[in-house]
Amino acid sequence: MKDSNIIKLYNDRDESAIAVTREKYNNFCYSIAFSVLNNNEDVIEVLNDTYLAVWNAIPPEKPLSFSAFIGRITRNIALKRHRSRSAMKRKGSVADISLDELDECIPTRMTVEAEMEAKDLTRVLNEFLSSLSQKDRKVFVRRYWYMDKVSDIAKRFGYSESKVKMILLRTREKLAEKLRKEEIQ
Repeated sequence: MKDSNIIKLYNDRDESAIAVTREKYNNFCYSIAFSVLNNNEDVIEVLNDTYLAVWNAIPPEKPLSFSAFIGRITRNIALKRHRSRSAMKRKGSVADISLDELDECIPTRMTVEAEMEAKDLTRVLNEFLSSLSQKDRKVFVRRYWYMDKVSDIAKRFGYSESKVKMILLRTREKLAEKLRKEEIQ
């Protein structure tokens, strides 16, 4: 079923929308959640929470890209579960390591000002990603969106792990410089 038809089911409050969404997007959402949580039981709960969140969001939301919409919701719910699971002690999971790597570049101030900067940060990140070569962008997104292990990225693209680490280091450095120039850090 086309995404536009799935969205129509949600807008019509047709409960079959959830079943259709699960049928079409379960593997996609599962891979996103599993890369963050690495635990089947947590992933299943995240998927159920995702389908409920989509049901509650449409309407009023009108996603232009349903796959991006559901992927973002899945990732956010998985990250929230991961944070709550590891609030007492950081365990050094791939998600923790990925987030720590980005902490060097992205500001984490929790103020009203930070909320206003969020839109600027989104704009700058989108510009930054657009400026990268396709290869560097894919490596960066696999690491920091999908939270893939460096070894998995290396296998996926046929690179050595050291090459992936170097691409990520240089890309983070470029991101930090872009954020400094935009006065976001």
